[in-house]
Amino acid sequence: MRLFRLVKIVSVSLRFGLDRMILAADPSGTLVRVWGLLFFWRRFADPRAVRLRKALESLGPIFVKFGQMLSTRRDLLPPDIADELALLQDRVPPFPIDQAIKVLEDYYGKPVDEVFAGFTREPVASASVAQVHFAELHDGTEVAVKILRPGIERVIAHDLALLDVAATALEKLWPASRRLKPREVVGEFAKHLRDELDLMREAANCSQLRRNFKDSNLLIVPEVHWDYCGKSVMVMQRMHGIPISRIEALKAQGTNLSDLSMAGVEIFFTQVFRDGFFHADMHPGNIMVAADSRYIALDFGIMGTLTDVDKNYLAQNFLAFFQRDYKRVAQAHIDAGWVPPHTRVDEFESAIRAVCEPIFDKPLKDISFGKTLLRLFQTARRFEMEVQPQLVLLQKTLLNIEGLGRQLDPELDLWKTAKPFLERWMNEQIGWRALVRHVKEEAPSWAMAIPQLPRLVHHALDTRDQQIEMQKEMARLARAHRRQHRRFNALLVILLIVIGVELWHLFFLR
Repeated sequence: MRLFRLVKIVSVSLRFGLDRMILAADPSGTLVRVWGLLFFWRRFADPRAVRLRKALESLGPIFVKFGQMLSTRRDLLPPDIADELALLQDRVPPFPIDQAIKVLEDYYGKPVDEVFAGFTREPVASASVAQVHFAELHDGTEVAVKILRPGIERVIAHDLALLDVAATALEKLWPASRRLKPREVVGEFAKHLRDELDLMREAANCSQLRRNFKDSNLLIVPEVHWDYCGKSVMVMQRMHGIPISRIEALKAQGTNLSDLSMAGVEIFFTQVFRDGFFHADMHPGNIMVAADSRYIALDFGIMGTLTDVDKNYLAQNFLAFFQRDYKRVAQAHIDAGWVPPHTRVDEFESAIRAVCEPIFDKPLKDISFGKTLLRLFQTARRFEMEVQPQLVLLQKTLLNIEGLGRQLDPELDLWKTAKPFLERWMNEQIGWRALVRHVKEEAPSWAMAIPQLPRLVHHALDTRDQQIEMQKEMARLARAHRRQHRRFNALLVILLIVIGVELWHLFFLR
């Protein structure tokens, strides 16, 4: 199977001229000319980026997903290719209903009609990894049943192996490609894709996000029905709402699009800075709006996480950015070790100012985050800045939010909306509220540690006494070693004198 798949990949690559894109890296142009003579009949009307997108679509859902992930790495790709790959969409036909039922019956060990009071045979959504059917539990609860595509693990394993081989060959045959880190990119893609294959992991992500936004007036997250979930099946609460892309329907429902766009910004910053756990696949197909104008989140296969260090770093940079304090932004990058320590702060500050200053005081319709990020990455390369893998998903999410914001309210002032939230969050992190919160968080561990203090002090004193004894013993050994060293030196001097005397007798007193 892998051989046939490889043949198809080579065939599609030749049909869309992907080989030319690789050979074009030769600065002499000789390889392209020779290759052009061998395939003299080929003519390509489309630009290279369009041909690459069409090739990935022809190769199937796994390569489409790979292209989607690549489109977020604007630090690695030329702008024309990154923009075109961002247009990739999962257009995957559903798998047959008999296969879906077999997956369910294999997992539950009994007929579907015994598991559910009702089960719709027609899928309501279909993607590369899974598809969704509506159902009803025996207690009348409406649910959505997500079913993993049969055999998808094997297909993914084959395609990932071929991608890894291709990345390795690219590094060997084209040394300049090592800067693009093709094997690392494939490895990053494989990690996220394998995570999507475990629906129990997705169910856990959904449950965590629901807990984070419990009783929220901004976001609704479906409840997971754990008794029905497994690695290949996920059952969650059925959600009713209007897809966020249907603007006219939202207006007819009475939803205020301006308020909705501001709520979207607050949801994003809450997930990132309060929780450090955010929905990283926020395209329009995964978001609906309820009748009360709250967002409804769907599809939790790709989630991003940030450490406290990441959150504080980002918050400091965002605030400095909103205040146009570019020197503080530059210094934060140097302090975090993201640019070399020898970087001149003033030069880095000037470069950041040139990128960011033109977009201030503009509504969202006049700002392109994509172009701004591209200029930032170009600046980063100039100053040898290392791209942080944990922030790649955050970048992808920001680009998704840009698209949603343009649809809902092009006049949205992102800076005015986000700045008060970030300032409030920073006050909670470093003010007296933060002190009270940290005391509450640490109180249980203090309660356990305080009764142990006498024993810990005694142990520390014993340890100190042992260290003192050890230091004394080491000092004694060092003195002994010095005495032996002096004796050895003395013996060596005597030996040299004896040898010198013997040589004197041998050569001069004969």
